[in-house]
Amino acid sequence: MNLFNIIEDIEKIDPELGDRINPRRSAIRNMASFGSKVAVAALPFAFGTLLKKAYGQALPTAVVGVLNYALTLEYLEAEFYNQGRAQASLIPSADKSAYFDKISRDENNHVKFLQTALGSAATPKSAFTFDLTANGTFADVLTNYDTFLKVSVAFEDTGVRAYKGQVTALQSVPDILTAAVSIHAVEARHAAIARYVLNKKLNLGLKPWIVSTTTGNDTGIAAVNGNYAGEDNVSQAGVDLTKLPATGTSASKASVTAAFDEPLTKDATLALLVGSFIKPK
Repeated sequence: MNLFNIIEDIEKIDPELGDRINPRRSAIRNMASFGSKVAVAALPFAFGTLLKKAYGQALPTAVVGVLNYALTLEYLEAEFYNQGRAQASLIPSADKSAYFDKISRDENNHVKFLQTALGSAATPKSAFTFDLTANGTFADVLTNYDTFLKVSVAFEDTGVRAYKGQVTALQSVPDILTAAVSIHAVEARHAAIARYVLNKKLNLGLKPWIVSTTTGNDTGIAAVNGNYAGEDNVSQAGVDLTKLPATGTSASKASVTAAFDEPLTKDATLALLVGSFIKPK
């Protein structure tokens, strides 16, 4: 997340924001210039405080609901990678340092940002129990690297679609929308990384992107196929793209579905995760 790009985007919508936050913006810029890990980790907190002081009002109820929904998903992902990294012999050291240390850091920073943006309205992590085995469906997820990678792909693909599904719900708060889209982009990179590592290890023929419902998405675990429901859509804005004249490439179902990623509704996402991976107390 580029904090200063977000601030500049907000200023395009609210020209008076600069007058409200100028001293705090300078302080945050100075803090970022230290180049320390501590300073970078503090940016989500600083941004959340900055927004609250700039606007001096509570977030709309609907937006609070969306952010708590996102926070719940981030709790799950952060727990997954934290637990995975904590297992001494699960993740090969090269993959851990090159990929999963960074993904884990991102997920934990997403949690911090959402908690700060929500303030006292944030649902605490203690409100949930997380079962990474999904009631035993993935019993060896923390002992078998193959299973860990497959579940990682499913989580990341689902997370990307879940964020996309809430874009319209955040339109009333452009600054929060910008931050959510920034997180969405990072989750998409995580998904591509997880797919790359899994494919490199097992040679499953996975593509870096989602294609149809299972074609190109088959991790070998049928239990996650429901996460790709709706990805076989070939119509965008009411136009069936498979019926357009081909221009250089075939307008096949595979090529069309690869060119567009589909959103996942809140209800559909929770139906996939709650009761299996996420259990409210």
